[in-house]
Amino acid sequence: MIYYIIAALIIILDQITKWIVATQMEISQKIPLIDGFLYFTSHRNTGAAFGILEGQMWFFYIVTIGVVIAIVYFMQKEGRYSKLYGTSLALILGGAIGNFIDRLFRGEVVDFIDTYPFGYNFAIFNVADSALCIGVALLFIKMFQDERKAKKEIK
Repeated sequence: MIYYIIAALIIILDQITKWIVATQMEISQKIPLIDGFLYFTSHRNTGAAFGILEGQMWFFYIVTIGVVIAIVYFMQKEGRYSKLYGTSLALILGGAIGNFIDRLFRGEVVDFIDTYPFGYNFAIFNVADSALCIGVALLFIKMFQDERKAKKEIK
């Protein structure tokens, strides 16, 4: 199924970029890509988004395994009926597994994409985080579309 290929590509891209950052940059080293807006900054995170639940690895292991099982189930059951739904789940799956690999083998997540939109110092993130966020956004769009369709059918 194409959705597993998408997830695998996310995992591969995520792990390659994290390996490059982990082996070629010192922690806190910052490389400007677009000065004042976009940097590669070597950072480590032992928590979830924005550092919440720092150091709670067993919690992340359990939650991620549950999420992966649920996503695979829904991809098998419903993914073939909607490209948007399948793609959103594939992105979430790839992102979840990408960060899970870091937690399992490194004990922390390698982050490196450092942005300053409109001068705001946004949290440093990685490819897996991006895939997760885009996947969740697409899932919300799919849910919104389904809700609108259901309302139209009732009328």
